[in-house]
Parts: sequence; structure tokens; C-alpha cells
Amino acid sequence: MKKSTIYTGTGDRGTTSLVGGQRVSKAHQRIESYGTIDELNSFIGLLITSLDDEADRDFLLFVQHKLFTIGSYLATDQETTELKIESRVTPESIEKIEREIDRLDNELPKMKRFVLPGGCRSASLAHVCRTVCRRAERQIYRLAGESPVEEPVLVFINRLSDYLFVLARKECIRNNGEEIIWDYSCI
Repeated sequence: MKKSTIYTGTGDRGTTSLVGGQRVSKAHQRIESYGTIDELNSFIGLLITSLDDEADRDFLLFVQHKLFTIGSYLATDQETTELKIESRVTPESIEKIEREIDRLDNELPKMKRFVLPGGCRSASLAHVCRTVCRRAERQIYRLAGESPVEEPVLVFINRLSDYLFVLARKECIRNNGEEIIWDYSCI
């Protein structure tokens, strides 16, 4: 089998191919959307390396696979190319992330004030992932203003940022015993 070529030269003029071969500008909103999902997936890979809890690592591996699915979904212009069934986000995936949010949240003390990002490496990485996830959500909503985007994609990304927030809280408490609370007297 011949080794694949990493560089093709086809993107040297500022365009790239979507699923199906359609060429668009590298600054196209569709590219911004799935590029931000790819960035999020990379940060989640980094987050996984800092976690001790095997259940959390396993769940985030599931998330990475779903993000790859979402990237494929976003890279497909359904007006020109038929979407593959593997690229859809299912209600079961949304239910799975909601169950995980509830599981983690049940382990945490009730929030009484705003929590600042930080406290330990794993919590900080989870907060970075959360903020990149929120940016991805904004990018996808921009795309939805131009092209149809199925609601389960948007719901999954929204729930993922919620999950990353509760994971950050869990990690901060596990490593520090407490969270960093916003001190409004500092203003």
C-alpha cells in the first residue's frame, strides 16, 4: 500500500475541500465551525492526560468520538452532499452527557457564588476546554444563520460546556479541597 501524502498543495490558494469535494474559502463559516470543534477535541485530549479518574477519561474519550462526528457533520454542506448517518448526533448521545453532568453535579457542593477558572492543572484545562466549547457553539450558531444545522448538534455542544464546567469544579475540589470563588470586593 502506498503511503498517503500529507501535503497536497490544494490548499495553497486559501481554499479547502468539504466532505463531497466542494471547495470553499478557508475563512468560510463552515470551516470556522468544524475547525473550532477540532481545536476543542485537541484540548480535550490534553485534558484527558491530566485526569486520574478512569470513568472521566473514558467519558471524555466518548466525547472525542462524538466531536469527530460533529466535525464531519459540519464539514458536510447538505445542500450539495448527502450526510452520512454516522455524522448525526443522536438523542441517546445527549442523554448520555446529561446523565454524566448529573452524576458529577451530585458529588459537588451547591454553588453559592461565581467560580473562577483555575485551582489546579486539571480544573484549569477543563475550563480552557469549556471556553473553547462555548466559542465552538457561537461559531456553529453563526453557521446556522447561513445553513441548516440540526438541533441535536447545538444541544450536544451546549451540554458539553456544562459538563466541562462541572468536571472543572470536581477536579478543583478533588485536588485543592475547595474552589476559587470570585471576590467581588476586588473591583
